[in-house]
Amino acid sequence: MRLPDVDRGDGLRGRLLIRMISVVSRMRLPDAARVALYHKDFVSPAIGAWTQGTMRGPSEWTVGERELMAAMVARWNASRFCTGAHRAVALHAGAPAVVDACLADYRTAPIGEPLRAALRFLETMTLRPAELGASDAASALAAGVSRTQLADAAAVGCLFNIVNRYSDALDFAIPSDREFDRAASTLLKRGYG
Repeated sequence: MRLPDVDRGDGLRGRLLIRMISVVSRMRLPDAARVALYHKDFVSPAIGAWTQGTMRGPSEWTVGERELMAAMVARWNASRFCTGAHRAVALHAGAPAVVDACLADYRTAPIGEPLRAALRFLETMTLRPAELGASDAASALAAGVSRTQLADAAAVGCLFNIVNRYSDALDFAIPSDREFDRAASTLLKRGYG
């Protein structure tokens, strides 16, 4: 359900800010940013801080790897907006061929076994959460994923299993590849805070 206030802002300040950012950036402000401006208590500061900490805070995973995880969770959830957004950031942060190979089939992509094992864990977490158990964590640890890496990957999965659903429930507009690319550059530099 598309909320008109997300499109235009829910007050004069929000409307002006959305318009100013769109004019300065020469593109429509993506709906994820619009939602952050819509009734700040709806998304911010809790989800904003959680997203910033998960995606840009200290981690044994690189920013590119975490963005790839977010894109994979979005792909499994069939969330077109989030897949496009996180794919674009992952492309900016890492090797484009690897990102697209993972999105096509992470099992055969040219990645290290710890990342593959983390993605396998996230796939179960996303598609078959009732089946996720200690044996999945043990398999990831046996493949070289550290406990900290597993916790960080689970945080990415948890966060984006929520975000994918609200982006789809609010019917986020799907930007063009060029707009995703421009927004990704900003997200990579500034983060989610």
